[in-house]
Amino acid sequence: MAMANFARRKATGIFNSTVISSDALRYSFSLSSTLSRGFASGSDENDVVVIGGGPGGYVAAIKAAQLGLKTTCIEKRGALGGTCLNVGCIPSKALLHSSHMYHEAKTRFAKHGVKFDNVEIDVAAMMGQKDKAVSTLTKGIEGLFKKNKVTYVKGHGKFLSPSEVSVDTIDGDTTIVKGKNIIIATGSDVKGLPGITIDEKRIVSSTGALALTEVPKKLIVIGAGYIGLEMGSVWSRLGSEVTVVEFAPDIVPSMDGEIRKQFQRSLEKQKMKFMLKTKVVAVDTSTDIVKLTLEPSAGGDQSVLEADVVLVSAGRSPFTSGLGLENIGVETDKIGRIPVDSKFSTNVKGVFAIGDVIPGPMLAHKAEEDGIACVEFIAGKEGHVDYDKVPGVCYTHPEVASVGKTEEQVKQLGIAYSVGKFPMLGNSRAKSIDDAEGLVKIIAEKETDKVIGVHIMCSNAGELIHEAALALTYGASSEDIARTCHAHPTLSEAVKEAAMATYDKAIHI
Repeated sequence: MAMANFARRKATGIFNSTVISSDALRYSFSLSSTLSRGFASGSDENDVVVIGGGPGGYVAAIKAAQLGLKTTCIEKRGALGGTCLNVGCIPSKALLHSSHMYHEAKTRFAKHGVKFDNVEIDVAAMMGQKDKAVSTLTKGIEGLFKKNKVTYVKGHGKFLSPSEVSVDTIDGDTTIVKGKNIIIATGSDVKGLPGITIDEKRIVSSTGALALTEVPKKLIVIGAGYIGLEMGSVWSRLGSEVTVVEFAPDIVPSMDGEIRKQFQRSLEKQKMKFMLKTKVVAVDTSTDIVKLTLEPSAGGDQSVLEADVVLVSAGRSPFTSGLGLENIGVETDKIGRIPVDSKFSTNVKGVFAIGDVIPGPMLAHKAEEDGIACVEFIAGKEGHVDYDKVPGVCYTHPEVASVGKTEEQVKQLGIAYSVGKFPMLGNSRAKSIDDAEGLVKIIAEKETDKVIGVHIMCSNAGELIHEAALALTYGASSEDIARTCHAHPTLSEAVKEAAMATYDKAIHI
């Protein structure tokens, strides 16, 4: 029945068929390749071998096993979950929550009648809570592997042939894993900047920013993307003086322009400073203080900015080196990505690629969808991913979430459109909890009222966005959303009101 429904939706044009487009967002994280109890020997041939145990890789491995395919997953880290779970999405959300709790206790609890003499930060305890969350989740994936009978090999994998991977295990042995179909799911790594050496102590990547042992007095963030703003927000709440340096004229260039402006104003109210249209031309680490020499992006007078810690957050690069791709002739583009067709096949038969190593948004949830679709194709079924409908979330406070096209993109495409907006100040739940900053913005085609973009800035925007993602996936109109009964009082009612404002008029504004 499910496959019949899928085929019906595909035939009626609700799905575009598998779409591998580049029209989407960035942010995320994934991983590399890496022995556990029982591993495949050279005489064992798998139906599927996955190199990389990040969100794309481990999900692909589990799904393949569920489809009855003999599956092995190779992961070099020694812990499943990839960058996302170990040093990315999950630990950052733990620190974002902990730092938000501290900030609320210090600045807002008294207004709600909760008073105490003193609030202190225990960085070690905060990091301990984060590490416990990570450990619990990585062990949970190992449990899922056992449940689904996925063989787990811990070590670094490298192609010997299109059907053989040599693995240097973390125990110091070497084994060969054979597979009829091999999926490259090695994720991405931190993108460095020329002339800046990351030592993970004073000049850190997001990995180092998640493991600082004390709150830096001054923190400079190079790069105003999702990761930089999230980590800057963590340490700003805990007391750091945070300055964000960005080469571009705007923060988060992929974000809808109207939302972006409100978002930046919100962060500035939280005492984060921004230096836009600015580039770093030199770094001096010869003293206890890190000194950055800056100048306008277009050139001009230089200035010096000092900090205790500098976070380099200039994006991520596909992790495809050291895999022996050259041994089997897998092609890559100029930035290391692996081109694939609509079924995730590379130019080498039997070798596939998913997640951050292929074009498209670098997001953990996108990698998961890639993984499921890829193994469905391998199993002879239909797979589907539409990169134009992948939601993106910045987990600051307020959160910013979006799916579909921005207003700027719609204008560029020449589409006649309508816009409906609703401020959270008009939402009763937001007002009742004294957290009413932000808005919901819906963009729909003028002639058909079909929703083509939704952008939300408010607390829990990352949860609200999925109603919009579902609407876009099924080709809903703004009136469809507006005529759907929403429970009261909820933040979700702001989505309904914005939909009402798109095709008609909102009630509570």
